[in-house]
Amino acid sequence: MRRDVFQAIADPTRREILGLLTTKSLNLNSVAENFDISRPAVSKHIKILTECGLITIKKEGRDHYCEAKLDKLHEVSDWIEQYRKFWEQKLDSLELYLNKLQAKNKKKSKKK
Repeated sequence: MRRDVFQAIADPTRREILGLLTTKSLNLNSVAENFDISRPAVSKHIKILTECGLITIKKEGRDHYCEAKLDKLHEVSDWIEQYRKFWEQKLDSLELYLNKLQAKNKKKSKKK
């Protein structure tokens, strides 16, 4: 199954794993210690993150270290950007409309 970045970040546990790995690389046991789920469950999350290209696993001796590779998150950023522009335009239009209403109401109150 081909996975994408959106699948990876859809799960809060995976987002938390990414958060842990942004500051330093950790071995699998160190990652698992931060969660109240089984180590095999953490390993499944790590596998998905690896398949999506958000982390890499490096073997050092007997340990496997996870390291964040967040370049793929640009896909999410690019996708969100189109909606940010959309909502900025809508909110700017709303602001203009509200400013016109306020100006109109000020004129009415001055006449009274």
